[in-house]
Amino acid sequence: MDYRSTLNLPQTDFPMKANLAQREPELLQKWQEQDLYGALERAGVGRPVYILHDGPPYANGHLHMGHALNKILKDIILKSKRMAGFNCPYVPGWDCHGLPIELNVDKEMGEQKAAVGKLAFREACRRYAAEWVAVQREEFQRLGVLGDWGNPYLTIDYRYEAAIAREFNSFLLGGLVSRSRKPVHWCASCNTALAEAEVEYADHASPSIYVKFPLTEAAATALGSLYPVLSGLADGSLPAAVVIWTTTPWTLPANVAVALHPDLEYAAVELDGEVLIMAAELVEQVAAACGLSGQRQLARFPASDLLGQSCRHPFLERESLIIAADYVTLETGSGCVHTAPGHGREDYLSGLKYNLPVLSPVDDRGHFTAEAGPYAGMFILQGNKRIIADLRQSGALLGEKKLTHSYPHCWRCKKPVMFRATEQWFIGMDIPAQIGGENTTLREKALDAIDGVDWIPRWGRERIHGMVAGRPDWCLSRQRAWGVPITAVWCRDCGRILNDAKIAARITAIFIEEGADAWFSRDLSDFIGPEARCRCGSTELVKEEDILDVWFDSGVSYAAVLEESPPLRNPADLYLEGSDQHRGWFQSALLAAVGTRGEAPYRAVLTHGFVVDGKGKKMSKSVGNVIAPDEIIKRHGAEILRLWAASEDYRDDIRISDNILKQLADAYRKIRNTVRFLLGNLHDFDPTAPRALAEAEMDELDRWILARFEQLKERTLVGYEKFEFHQVYHGLYNFCTVSLSALYLDIVKDRLYTMPADHPQRRAAQAVMHEICAGLLRLMAPVLSFLAAEAWDYLPADPEREPEVFLARFPPARPERLADQELLAKWERILLVRSELTRALEIARRDKVIGHSLDAEVVIAAGGEWGQFIAANWETLQTVTIVSAMRLAAEAAEAAYEGEEIAGLRVLVRPAAGEKCQRCWMRAESVGNDREHPGICHRCREAIR
Repeated sequence: MDYRSTLNLPQTDFPMKANLAQREPELLQKWQEQDLYGALERAGVGRPVYILHDGPPYANGHLHMGHALNKILKDIILKSKRMAGFNCPYVPGWDCHGLPIELNVDKEMGEQKAAVGKLAFREACRRYAAEWVAVQREEFQRLGVLGDWGNPYLTIDYRYEAAIAREFNSFLLGGLVSRSRKPVHWCASCNTALAEAEVEYADHASPSIYVKFPLTEAAATALGSLYPVLSGLADGSLPAAVVIWTTTPWTLPANVAVALHPDLEYAAVELDGEVLIMAAELVEQVAAACGLSGQRQLARFPASDLLGQSCRHPFLERESLIIAADYVTLETGSGCVHTAPGHGREDYLSGLKYNLPVLSPVDDRGHFTAEAGPYAGMFILQGNKRIIADLRQSGALLGEKKLTHSYPHCWRCKKPVMFRATEQWFIGMDIPAQIGGENTTLREKALDAIDGVDWIPRWGRERIHGMVAGRPDWCLSRQRAWGVPITAVWCRDCGRILNDAKIAARITAIFIEEGADAWFSRDLSDFIGPEARCRCGSTELVKEEDILDVWFDSGVSYAAVLEESPPLRNPADLYLEGSDQHRGWFQSALLAAVGTRGEAPYRAVLTHGFVVDGKGKKMSKSVGNVIAPDEIIKRHGAEILRLWAASEDYRDDIRISDNILKQLADAYRKIRNTVRFLLGNLHDFDPTAPRALAEAEMDELDRWILARFEQLKERTLVGYEKFEFHQVYHGLYNFCTVSLSALYLDIVKDRLYTMPADHPQRRAAQAVMHEICAGLLRLMAPVLSFLAAEAWDYLPADPEREPEVFLARFPPARPERLADQELLAKWERILLVRSELTRALEIARRDKVIGHSLDAEVVIAAGGEWGQFIAANWETLQTVTIVSAMRLAAEAAEAAYEGEEIAGLRVLVRPAAGEKCQRCWMRAESVGNDREHPGICHRCREAIR
């Protein structure tokens, strides 16, 4: 007789093979047709609101792995919060202005750009951005990210552009905006000023030169009169020069001063009939760097002996004032710092202090102007070579070498940038103003606000605090075409800025209807009125043509999105972006919100690291280690990407490689197979029927796995709450592969398959499996969204179950299951004995003593407390070890396995007596005793009866 038909074998249509690349789009289509996001929003009405505000990526190019990581993490958080009982509206957004888009449109237009006006060019940029928004929207949705994709926020929407102008004008009206000539980072390749967030630092080889600035006759006389050994300076018989050091020779035409530290001691060193002046502690270092020998130190003196004197410029008819500056150090150089207020931040501040001219004889393209004398027309890097050659020829060059150091580069074109003084618009960090009802400065208020934010990880607070504490004024202006204009009007005659609330309101109203293009298409009088004039009486008013820094665009999203789209609100509960955004969006949003609202726009900030390759190296097209999300999705499915995002501690840099993805795909298969096994054994289970056994009446094994599931729930929910998704992943994986597959399900198979279908013990096991399966799907849904959604439809029919897993709540806590500590402690010991017996069985299988564990009889010898424990739990141990027979002996044979973790335990494995039952595969001496069913054991005979 074929006894297979008498077994309760698993039955399910849930496919073993995931086929993710084909099945995931089908699920996405289903979610869209059912308006799953809309259903989530309707279900969330009345619940507490949790707002994760989306940082807008650039609408420019296909997604990279950083985009995928970021959006998946956000989706995990939002799904977990919804399933925890929150209403979580999610409005994705895009940054659509700025240089990346403008440069690509430049390339597409080519020579045609010259014939196209500003408005037509801006329209081309708008179309370009809209096209990439459509592409990226599809790519983000393909990752399984749920959100209001039909109504995203775009910084090119008219209302958003109006909000940008409104927020800028709020700063203007608050007195925090100024227009002045200051040195800023300038990219000669992109022809625009750059903000701090748009500057990257990379190694760069620069010329390192030491240059002599001769003392003026007055300075030499003054120093010579103080020190007899230097009397030659006073009578002119001994020439003297201050030695400066620089890595930017091209800035020497802008030099107007030399800075000394007021507390340092300086030395006069004689060399070849000339006196060189430098910091006393750096004499040997300078001599070594310049290859000097034979020098003799004549005198040491305080900096004060030279401060206020002057030296002569080495190649221009100009004097350089000797000034004091605390930023002079002994780390490098000569202790005498070349100072050009038009080309350095500290230099500029010194220039303000000493009323120095702010010279910057370099144009937008990085070429010297006529002010640079003989170098006019040269590109600054060509000028470097020419200046060095001229200094060498004139004898002013003391030494030269190459220096590789960290140098600012443009974030877009990757070329070195320069500091260059130009007329720019700034938000002042240290201007006293009324901010949030206090008389303070933007810097002070922002630093206070930082302390009220939960920074995750904690080092994020130190990082942004240091950046805000040390940052310069915010340079807002960009000399480009594509963006929201700086909506400011100023007087050509006196330079005063018109600061009028009515004008600001009119600008906002027009922008809402027509967008920012109106600034360029309309006459100035449309915004300020025909009778407007400056307080000085002039009607010569100028409409600013520069556009705003795009970081201001995205920074004011708290006003354009959070405050404009209920139930969104400001401040948001969470901002989540990469660690580079401490100097980008996190900071621009903080400054913009603090300056206009007096508080941070977020309650918590969560930071993730960068995506690197399997060896920890930065991904680069030139290196060839870039992996695109689309490639992974086609090969493995988006689910494996989601698993990857959750599998590592993303707060550090997160690695990805083919090997890592293969390991995750294997982990996914194991989890899927566990889910499939659970579903297969629930094919005849009715979750609405009364329980066969009360929980207290269930087998200890069932109660143990429910307690283990309770521990998993606790750990998983804490992991979601603390954003520690790697803990969620490892908990789910270990529970599926160890607690379930390797233990409970392996042990309970005999009960499920061989007992009568309605046996109370079998139904009890099914009840346990149903609760665990439904609960597991809910616990994994935020991470393994496609698997959970697919398997949800294969659960036994239950009219009370939600139609989609994402509409369900996390399984409720059952802390009483963890109250029986005696049971948990007992099962820890049972499983420890089982692991020892399993090792003994593996050795016997290796040595061909047995084939399957059901072929075995296990003889155990153990004394003391362990012997008593084993004897008291004899039947349970035989069941969990899955052997046909087990007996306790006073002594085991010499060939016995000796316990590795239980001292004194000896185990002998040998073939079990009796024949193999054709139905349950156990060996039993009762096989053959029944004439009608000679091939099965007494236990199976009772079952089929």
